[in-house]
Amino acid sequence: MSNYPSIFNDVIGPVMRGPSSSHCAASLRIARICLDLMGGQIKDILIEFDPNGSLATTHKGQGSDMGLFGGFLGWDADDERLPESEKHLSKAGINYAIQITELANKHPNTYKISLTNDTEYRELIAISTGGGMIEVIDIDGNRVSMAGDYYETLIFCVNADQVMPYIMSTIPYDDVIYHQGEKSFIEIRSQQPLAENICGEIQQMLDVQAVKRIRPVLPIMARKGLAVPFITCAEMMTYNEGRNKALWELAVDYESIRGNIGKGEVIEKMRSIVRIMGNAIERGIKGTQYTDRILGSQSPAYKKKFESDQLIGGDVLNKTIMYVSAIMEVKSSMGVIVAAPTAGSCGGLPGVVFGTAHCLLLEEEMIVKAMLSAGLIGVFIAAHATFAAEVGGCMAETGSGGGMAAAALVEMNGGSLDQSIAAASLALQNSLGIVCDPIGNRVEAPCLGRNVMAATNAISCANMALSNYQHLIPLDEVIQTMKEVGDQIHHTLRCTNLGGLSMTPAAKKIEALLEETPAIFFKSC
Repeated sequence: MSNYPSIFNDVIGPVMRGPSSSHCAASLRIARICLDLMGGQIKDILIEFDPNGSLATTHKGQGSDMGLFGGFLGWDADDERLPESEKHLSKAGINYAIQITELANKHPNTYKISLTNDTEYRELIAISTGGGMIEVIDIDGNRVSMAGDYYETLIFCVNADQVMPYIMSTIPYDDVIYHQGEKSFIEIRSQQPLAENICGEIQQMLDVQAVKRIRPVLPIMARKGLAVPFITCAEMMTYNEGRNKALWELAVDYESIRGNIGKGEVIEKMRSIVRIMGNAIERGIKGTQYTDRILGSQSPAYKKKFESDQLIGGDVLNKTIMYVSAIMEVKSSMGVIVAAPTAGSCGGLPGVVFGTAHCLLLEEEMIVKAMLSAGLIGVFIAAHATFAAEVGGCMAETGSGGGMAAAALVEMNGGSLDQSIAAASLALQNSLGIVCDPIGNRVEAPCLGRNVMAATNAISCANMALSNYQHLIPLDEVIQTMKEVGDQIHHTLRCTNLGGLSMTPAAKKIEALLEETPAIFFKSC
């Protein structure tokens, strides 16, 4: 492998608003790159989606449009104006059109975007790969691979002979690639942005038509010669021989080496994320208001039942359900959440970790360590399977979150490294084949129930592992099986709104009513 996942890029994050990280956050990041590609000046936009992909049917209801518009305006993924981004786009004088067109690239989350201003025209093709991660795969007919983790400088030129020697002798770079096509350009990847004066000198060179500076959109940068201490569970166990580190410590080792950052910085980054998650729980339990959603605020009523001992089950189970619901309701009301590992599965992992920690009266430090442990399990999934429901069904989202959470719970309860790995394996085994079939083309139901199921599955599997139940199948083999099962799930059951519960008469009725009158709350159908 040459592209290694980061806990903060790929697994725990982004911090965002909106129903779906693979739709909202990813599209915003793609559009931010488009904005830089056009030098900050966009007048007209054509957005194309393939009819057989996920985006053709979900781009509006699941927030791709909202994310794109915010990105074209240069906003961040947690900007409070995102719900009204279309209105702001119009005020900025930017015109757009969306077409459903047969595309050459068949990834289910493919964006083809044509951009125009008064002086130039550009085309960009990008894919959303899950959890807010992206890859730009084509610019102006040239094959590229941009993940948004470098400062990229594109020098459009007819002839590279004059420019290349200057680059090689003057610029500190990680990589230089000459893309030769109808619109040829030199791509420079670097750790720091090129200085204004250097860009100016290049711009004055013969045959140079334009210089474009594209900023990174991910929090953790890539670099030349990037390496990690391990990328599978088996490699991690070998690495740990003689070290005897806990799972959270191994996570710190991994992310510190992967991101070229200090171990203390890794811990503090996770602490800031944990606090955002905690704020989402508090906000959700107080009650949320938002017109354009299916489910109203239900966690406050659950809280009353919980506090009056009217519910079946123990404190950990019921507090977990309440917290999962609270986070999902904040997401659906356009509040700030953390994709963990995705926005559609943002409730399961933090809901059960916080619920368990609060019942056991554990300090914040234990939650931080648990989230680091969960993040490392997520790295293995991101590296060898997927977090994208459009590729692997809901198994890839809530299933992954449940496996990550199970390992974290064992860690919190003082279990061993072997028990944490066993818990993750058991939980992921229980999640194989779960389909993604959102009701009303929204990421609310059955998403809420499946987040709760992931969290309660994590509790069960953690307790089984703590009791030394046999998981039988190594974690690496379970993750590989997730990839294979996801490939076999029919595309209508992978977040396309074309199968499963999405196609029931009740779901279609909800979808139609939402299109007519968004300000409707469906108590039951």
